[in-house]
Amino acid sequence: GGLILFAIFSLVMDVFKIGYYSSFYSCLSAIKIIYPIVQAIFVVVQTYFLWVSAKDCIHVHLNVTRCGLMLTLTTNLAVWMSAVTDESVHKAHSKLKKNMTEEIFRWLLKGNLVILGMRSSSVEECNCNSQICQIFKNGYFWLYPFNIEYSLFASAMVYVMWKNVGRFIDHHSHHIQRLKFRLFRRTFFVGIMLGLIILVSGLGVLILYEVQVNSNTESSKKSQALTMYYVFNIVCLSLMSLVCIGGSVIYRFDKRDMDRHKNPTRTLDVALLMGAALGQYAISYYSIVAIVASTPRDAISALNLTYALLMIAQHTFQNIFIIEGLHRQPP
Repeated sequence: GGLILFAIFSLVMDVFKIGYYSSFYSCLSAIKIIYPIVQAIFVVVQTYFLWVSAKDCIHVHLNVTRCGLMLTLTTNLAVWMSAVTDESVHKAHSKLKKNMTEEIFRWLLKGNLVILGMRSSSVEECNCNSQICQIFKNGYFWLYPFNIEYSLFASAMVYVMWKNVGRFIDHHSHHIQRLKFRLFRRTFFVGIMLGLIILVSGLGVLILYEVQVNSNTESSKKSQALTMYYVFNIVCLSLMSLVCIGGSVIYRFDKRDMDRHKNPTRTLDVALLMGAALGQYAISYYSIVAIVASTPRDAISALNLTYALLMIAQHTFQNIFIIEGLHRQPP
């Protein structure tokens, strides 16, 4: 389900890309227009393949199957790196355009177009001046995160399929477990509603924050937006940390055996969980160093420091809770 959701947004991004690049067919290399078309076909075929075959353990043509799955995995990683690079270049160009004059930026853009294979004499023709072109341009850059997540999602599923090639599973050991406590049945719906409320609130706070910070408003309004952003995230991180600690405490009272058998899906989950946490640990660490080393000690710095410390604590408690839950036997 998550793969299909990201695939739909990736296809919308490819449509926007095709529309944006089609506006420059006179001064753009044909490969730039063909690439999103091929990528859209790849997304459709791969999503259908994973939807049909994700749970299969193949026992015929093992070497050919492993080779094909590894080729698909490396293709997804290549698409992921390409999307990350394109998004980084776009953000760098946006910041450069804000900080430099129009003449210097056009001169630098002219050099970049020569490197990318465009005809430098047609730079003026490649300007995105129409409203439809601007919609396509802004739309597909806003959808880049979905394409990045799709590539990572598909890579993880293909890796599990690759590990499951030739694997035998004891079907008798898998039993459907049903919740026995009425309390869990009654609070299940409440938990989903609280999660959706926080999700919608977070999106609203993020949109307000982006609008206030990126607009040409007064510095006081920008500081208010920063304060709102940090306070909301501090409250959410505090609640998440408490919930993870509470879950770990419940594990201590509910005595169960730990599952120590090899499981490629669980191993991949733990590896991705720890790898993703390392990036957030590094960001929080450098934020703490920057705040401590800075001279102005205002309320924003204090909120930022609290946010970075809570981010480290929340990821630590959450990873412990999830990893311990993955290794627990059913009741």
